[in-house]
Parts: sequence; structure tokens; C-alpha cells
Amino acid sequence: MRPADLAREHGISTQAIRNYERDGYLPPADRTPTGYRIYTEPHAAALRAYLALVPAYGHATAGSVMTAVHADRLGDALTELDRGHAQLLRDRETLAAVRTAVGHLSDGSAPGPALPALPGPRSVGEVAHRLGVTPATLRAWEAAGILTPARDRATGHRRYLPADVRDAELAHLLRRGGYLLDRIATVLRQIRTAGGTGELAAALDGWQQRLTTRGLAMLTASARLDTYLALRPEVPRRA
Repeated sequence: MRPADLAREHGISTQAIRNYERDGYLPPADRTPTGYRIYTEPHAAALRAYLALVPAYGHATAGSVMTAVHADRLGDALTELDRGHAQLLRDRETLAAVRTAVGHLSDGSAPGPALPALPGPRSVGEVAHRLGVTPATLRAWEAAGILTPARDRATGHRRYLPADVRDAELAHLLRRGGYLLDRIATVLRQIRTAGGTGELAAALDGWQQRLTTRGLAMLTASARLDTYLALRPEVPRRA
């Protein structure tokens, strides 16, 4: 097959095919005596796997998985996939906990902790590590009115209580869902004041759909990656 043959199936450019090979997302292609690339079915399967991994795990992870496979580091590739599934599970658990908190707000009762509480208070560094973000990100969220941690009177350091950690978890969830900081700030103010939860409910419904879409994309990506691995004789197969 030529680069155009692979590109046509996915509606992408032939330059993209060459770039994917250059970056290690496809195995190296043989060349004709005149220098033209020759692609075969394993290349087509690798391309299908990579393009399926992108919507499931993101460009960076998709690239890491494919380059690890082509460097015969299957364990590293599987670890990358495991991290993606772990993040999806964490998002689902966080979303469920936030829905519970919203339910408490709707019926007028006091919300319990949205997530298993950290024994507090916690520092900005500890909360950042929990979320996998930088302390600068948390400070930016505070400046946007999303977080409102108290300060230690003696040191002036931020002190995150369980409710602050809950707010940070929710902000992180909505940020990954593509929501802008000002909208997230509005959602958090609604929770704090036990005001209307319509906008929050809509945001959570949208994120639930994104999680479902991502989970289904992971299934597709896993199947296509498995198909590609079956074409690589160096990859151990199950009995």
C-alpha cells in the first residue's frame, strides 16, 4: 500500500501518515529501490489502533502507547492504558460523589463530603499532588474565585479543609470536561450557598455523557490495538 491508501481510509493527509511513521506511531516502512514507502496490513492495523487510541486516551498517551509497542516495551504500553482506565474510574467515582452532594443540596439537607475526606487540614502541595496538578493551578483557581481555602494565622499558608478538597476535586472534574474557569466558579458558588443547582446538574449530565463516550472509545481502542498486536510475532499471546 501507498501512503495515500492508508490516508484515504481515515480522511487524513499523506503527510500525516509520514509524520506518524517518523514519530514511531507506525512501524518503519520498507522502501522500493526508488525510495517510495511500502506499507502493509500491519501498518494499516497500527494506524487504526493509534487513531482509535486518540479519542480514548488523548494524543500524548496514544503516542506513548504506540512508541512503547514499537520499542518492544509492551509492559510500558499496558501501564499507559492502565493509567487511563484508572483516571476514568476516578472521574466516575468523583461524579457519583458530586451527584450525591447535589442531591443533598436539592432536598435542603447538609451535604456530606463528596469524596473520602483527607484528614485535614492539608497544604496546597498535598492537594495538588492528590489531583495531579501543580500548586500554581490551585492558586489560579483561587484567584478565579473557585477555591476559598483559609490561611494559617501564624504562617499565612493555605489550609485546605475537607470541604475545600471537595471543591478542588469538583473543579478538576469540570475543568477536564472543558468548562471555563468562570463557569466553574459559578458552580462552586452554587454549592457553597445551596442555591439553584440547575446549571450544576446540566454540567454533570454533560460530563456523564463524556465519560460514557470515553469508556466506549476505550473499548474500541483496546480491540484495535489487540488486532494490531496479533500481527506482531514478538508479542506474547494468551494461550
